[in-house]
Amino acid sequence: MSGTINKVMLIGHTGDEVKMHYFEGGNSIGRFPLATNETYTNRTTGERVNNTEWHNIVVRNKAAEVCEKYLKKGDKVYIEGRLKTRKWQDEKGLDRYSTEIQCTEFTFLTPKAEGSAPPQAQQAVASAQQVSAPVQEPLQKEEDDLPF
Repeated sequence: MSGTINKVMLIGHTGDEVKMHYFEGGNSIGRFPLATNETYTNRTTGERVNNTEWHNIVVRNKAAEVCEKYLKKGDKVYIEGRLKTRKWQDEKGLDRYSTEIQCTEFTFLTPKAEGSAPPQAQQAVASAQQVSAPVQEPLQKEEDDLPF
């Protein structure tokens, strides 16, 4: 493969409200933590183990403002983006690193009351619910010419 790819897809719950930072020129950045959970059974003890992984999500400009307006702590959201590692120095002069997900796409998955979420989010939630709950059609006996 000659190219590379840096893509992250997460579905999780927000751990806090979106924290906004505004810059000169009208640009903005929103940051919030996202929790994803993994559950499995320990083979030796037979007990259920739950692991939570926390991700730092970064959203920019208009998307950040939409997230700030509609995302609340505990909401379920689909995030798509890329990994970005930043290097910085703490107050003692030591190098520190933080890895973030630079969000490029998102879909709200927590149903909201009528009128509180934007129409795109309501449509996304409706389509997600349709996918997770397939419609069962009544069984009808069809007559055919097949010999079996």
